[in-house]
Amino acid sequence: MVILRCNTPVMGDGRVAASAATDFIDSPDGLSPGPRFWAALTIGIGLMMAIMDGAIANLALPTIARELDISPASSIWVVNAYQLAVTMTLLPFAALGEIFGYRRVYMSGVVVFTLASLGCAMSHTLDQLVAARIIQGLGAAGIMSVNSALVRFIYPRALLGRGFGVNVMVGSASSALGPSVAAAILSVAGWQWLFAVNVPFGIIVLLAGVRTLPRTPLARHKFDMMSALLNAVAFGLLISGIDGIGHGGDRSIAAAEMLVAVIAGWLLARRSLSQPNPLLPVDLLARPIFALSVAASSFSFAAQGISFVSLPFYFELKLGLSQTETGLLMTPWPVTVAIVALVAGRLSDRFSAPVMGGIGQALMVCGLVSLALLPGQPALWNIGWRMMLCGVGFGLFNSPNNRTMISAAPPSRSGGASGMQATSRLMGQTTGTALVALLFSVTPSGGGTAALALAACCSAVSCVASILRPGRGVPRAA
Repeated sequence: MVILRCNTPVMGDGRVAASAATDFIDSPDGLSPGPRFWAALTIGIGLMMAIMDGAIANLALPTIARELDISPASSIWVVNAYQLAVTMTLLPFAALGEIFGYRRVYMSGVVVFTLASLGCAMSHTLDQLVAARIIQGLGAAGIMSVNSALVRFIYPRALLGRGFGVNVMVGSASSALGPSVAAAILSVAGWQWLFAVNVPFGIIVLLAGVRTLPRTPLARHKFDMMSALLNAVAFGLLISGIDGIGHGGDRSIAAAEMLVAVIAGWLLARRSLSQPNPLLPVDLLARPIFALSVAASSFSFAAQGISFVSLPFYFELKLGLSQTETGLLMTPWPVTVAIVALVAGRLSDRFSAPVMGGIGQALMVCGLVSLALLPGQPALWNIGWRMMLCGVGFGLFNSPNNRTMISAAPPSRSGGASGMQATSRLMGQTTGTALVALLFSVTPSGGGTAALALAACCSAVSCVASILRPGRGVPRAA
C-alpha cells in the first residue's frame, strides 16, 4: 500500500509528473502480515529460480558438451550468454519498472524466463540452447532488476531490513543448493530437465504474483532507448573484455572491447547528468551513502567470487583433499550466510549499517587470511570454522548494505537503486571470477593462496567503504 502526497494532478493511468516524484512515500504499514507473507514468498521463489539456474548450468556443462557433441570451450557460451543478457539489461528493466510498475516488469520477467526455460529443455543444438539462454537471461534480468524495489513496497519501513535479510537468505541458499539439485536431477534424468524444472515453478509464481504483488506508483518520464543501448554496449563489452583477459583470449581484442566499453560508459554518464530520472542512476551515485554502498557491495561480491572459484583448486591441489571433501567444505560458507542474513536483516532495522557492514567485512578479511595461512594437511574442522567465519562476515554485511542502498534512494527511484544493487553484485562476481583465471595463468602453482590474498584485499576495501558511509546512528528509512 502506498500513500501519495501530491499537489500535482494525477493522470488517468496512475502516472504523475516527475516534479512530484519525491512526494511518494512508503506506507508506514506496508502490506498487512498475510499478504506480505505471500508476496515475499512469491518474489523469493522467482529469485531462487533466477539465481539457482546459473549454478545448475555450470555443473551441467560437461554433460551438455558431451551430448551435443561440442567442445568444452564452446559449452561455456551456455553460461556466458545468460550472464551477458542479465548484466546488459538490469538497469534498463529497472527503469521500465519505474515507468510501468515493478509488478508488471517482474511478472513479465517470470513469463519470459519460464518460456525460455522450456525452450532450453527442447533445444537440440548449441545455437538453439544459447539463443534460449539469452532469452532466459532477459527474463532473469526482469526478475532481479526490480526484486529489491518490490521488497521496499512489500515490507513496512520498520521491517525493511528483515525483508532484505530474507532476500539474502534465499539467494545464498539457492547458490548453496544449486550444485546439489543439479547433481540429483542429472542422476535420474537428462540435462534438459535442469531447465524444464523451472516451468512449474514459473507458473506458480505467475499465478501467485497476480494476486499478491503490490501495485506501485508510475513515473511519467519516457524510457530512454539511447541510454539503454549505451548501457548494453558498456556493460556487455566490459564483461566480455574482462572475461577475455582472464581466460587467455586475445589481449588486443579484449583491450579494444574494454576501451569501447569505457567510451560508451562515459557517453552514458554524460547523457544521464542532464536527466531528472536517468537510466544510469548518477543522481543516486551523487549521494555518498549510496555510492559507498555500491562500492562496498561490488568489492564484497568480488571477494566472494574470487573465493568460490579458487577454493576448490586450493583444497584439492595444495591441501590434497578429495572432491567429496572439497564439496563438503564449500557448503559451510553459503549456509552460514543464509542463517546469519536473517539475523543481520533484523538487526539492521535497529543498528547502524556502517558499523554492521564494517564488522562483517572485517570478519570476512580475518576468515580469508586464516584460510590462506592454513597449515599443511589440516583437519576438516580446522578448515570448516574458517569457512563459517567468512560466511558470518558476509552475512552480517550483505543484508544491512542492501537495506541502506535501497533506503538511500527516494521511493520514486527505487527502481534505479534496485537495478544498481543487482548490477554491483553481478559485476563484482564477474570481475572476481576473471581475476582468478588471470592469477592462475600467471602463477599456476601459487594461484590459490594469491587468490585468497586478493580476496582479502577486496574485502578490506569493502570494509573501509562500509565504515566511511554517513549515518552511523540508528537507521532511518527514506
